[in-house]
Amino acid sequence: MALKVNEIFYSIQGESTHAGRPCVFVRLTYCNLRCTYCDTEYAFYRGSERSIDEILGEIAAYRCRLVEVTGGEPLIQRETTQLLKRLLEEGYEVLLETSGAWPVEGVPDGVRIIMDLKTPGSGMVASNRWQNLQHLDRDDEIKFVVCDRADYEWARGVIGEHDLTARHSVLLSPSHDELDPRLLSEWVLADGLGVRVQLQIHKLIWSPSARGV
Repeated sequence: MALKVNEIFYSIQGESTHAGRPCVFVRLTYCNLRCTYCDTEYAFYRGSERSIDEILGEIAAYRCRLVEVTGGEPLIQRETTQLLKRLLEEGYEVLLETSGAWPVEGVPDGVRIIMDLKTPGSGMVASNRWQNLQHLDRDDEIKFVVCDRADYEWARGVIGEHDLTARHSVLLSPSHDELDPRLLSEWVLADGLGVRVQLQIHKLIWSPSARGV
């Protein structure tokens, strides 16, 4: 059983409630979305076939117990769920970053899902699979990338409509080099919104265009 892998690398987790922690990233190939702010277009098609055993062997070399499977869109490849199961069986703490455009029902229990709901500014808002919200556990997280005030108001409406902050950690990220983080922070403070404003700290540590970090 094999997956098409774009890259595997060891870095600092740049986002989510796990930000700042050392983490091994498994970036899988393919994505069906074309978000306006995408910073991983190189993962749309490029990659090499690797068996799950090969992937696990490369991960083990880093001696890190936190692993994130990302993309691209990792759930496009059906074999991804088998990789997630093997990681859990090996005792890893496992994160899965997904756009939310693909069903999450098959994600194994124990995997922490970080679901990126697409805002209007992404150009992909119609791809959100809203029924996924019914399949998230309390330790799963929901992320919005905010491009402008209209995106913020849309996200605020979705958070309120689905009472997301009562059940999940909700993350608001300013689109890098598009929205001033200070503005987003001020909007959140003015509304008393119970969310976490997050920056992509790996882009502050290294170059925003750097790969493998």
